[in-house]
Amino acid sequence: MKKLTIETHLEVFETFSELPLEVQNLMNKAQQARENAYAPYSHFKVGAALQLASGETVIGNNQENAAFPSGLCAERVAVFYAGASYPSAIIKMMAITARSLKQKVTTPIPPCGACRQSLVEYEVKQNAPIILYFMGESGKIVKANSIKDLLPLIFDSSYL
Repeated sequence: MKKLTIETHLEVFETFSELPLEVQNLMNKAQQARENAYAPYSHFKVGAALQLASGETVIGNNQENAAFPSGLCAERVAVFYAGASYPSAIIKMMAITARSLKQKVTTPIPPCGACRQSLVEYEVKQNAPIILYFMGESGKIVKANSIKDLLPLIFDSSYL
């Protein structure tokens, strides 16, 4: 038997003002998108904003449904919209923010597993990492230099 060690290196910004201005602007767009989320069941609003290499910004927010599996997370709304509208574009970075209508969220909220898998598909497709910043409603912000930092053992088309 051989042991495999996997390390992930993330950066943590203590405050919003520590972020580079470009990232602050992207996170502001994610926060605006978050407020328009349709979350009548979970009362947990998530917003995402993608910056494409062209400088274009694409936003998404979670869209819930009474038939729970029919809803979609903010990250996938944004990345699928980008894929449909800008099929050959390179996604440079993504900002994600979440807040609850029931309690204050000060812990950085990473993408769920389904979103990680969807995002890594785009990293593989574009052969370039997507930088990811995520936060709660306020507080610390985490930076991952690639989706693979959050999903190190990826499943991609090479297995098919």
